[in-house]
Amino acid sequence: MQYLENEYLKIAVAEHGAELSSIWDKKRNKELLWQADPKFWNRHAPILFPFVGNVVNDEYRYKGQTYHMSSHGFARDMEFDFVGKTDDSISFSLKATDETRAKYPFEFELIVTHKLEGNKVNVIWEIKNLSDSEPLYYSIGGHPAFRCPINEGEKRTDYKVKFHDAKDLKYVLIIQATREVDHECPTKLTLNGDILDITEHLFDKDALIFDNNQVKKVSLCTPDGKPYITMDCSEFPSFGLWSKPVIDAEYVCLEPWFGRCDNKGFRGELPEKYGEQELAASGSRTISYSISVN
Repeated sequence: MQYLENEYLKIAVAEHGAELSSIWDKKRNKELLWQADPKFWNRHAPILFPFVGNVVNDEYRYKGQTYHMSSHGFARDMEFDFVGKTDDSISFSLKATDETRAKYPFEFELIVTHKLEGNKVNVIWEIKNLSDSEPLYYSIGGHPAFRCPINEGEKRTDYKVKFHDAKDLKYVLIIQATREVDHECPTKLTLNGDILDITEHLFDKDALIFDNNQVKKVSLCTPDGKPYITMDCSEFPSFGLWSKPVIDAEYVCLEPWFGRCDNKGFRGELPEKYGEQELAASGSRTISYSISVN
């Protein structure tokens, strides 16, 4: 585990999955990141790469060959190499191995950096295509879980989600039997202004998925409507809002994504998959989002 702190925050990042594992708020003297109670969900903030969500039957196709891939790819379950640390940042790296090539036939490097900037954690991903002749196809996303509630005597259902500058939001759901997205049946989100109440049954049908760059900035709010966590994910086309549906699961995930589960009925090749990203030979791309403690 590597640690980093400033006058506002102290964070911890694990070598396993380069996973953000703690956000300690010095002002409140509280932990704000979910602490991975296995009774409900045994992760903190996994990085989803090179897939976000599931592929149908845990299979996908590329150049006529079928490969097997588990939910959310493999990066979250692998040991990253420690790259280095500065006064305000920690970086880890994952490169293609024989193990990854067997299920994902691409040469890549993923560099994950967590950087402190005042009361904000910047999460920065650099994806590199290490092939000098073939494109790299990938999806990538964040899955941070935040404590909800954060105060004694409160319940998750006392809390709220604030969608900044969002109007007429529509979400789609995952078909549980196949793990496909029912993209042809969007549902309008009922808000009070820009506020969504976290009700007991909000997550009964799994994640609420917002496509088409609908969600750019979102906050978790205490019962009085004041944000305590704000995520800026303006460059991400898709966004997921999720928790286990049981009321005792005291966390909510804010999930910025490039790519997601397959659309209902999709059986094409990887480059045709919804939200799939393409990186040219020898190319690189940097993607980031931020978590602010309010």
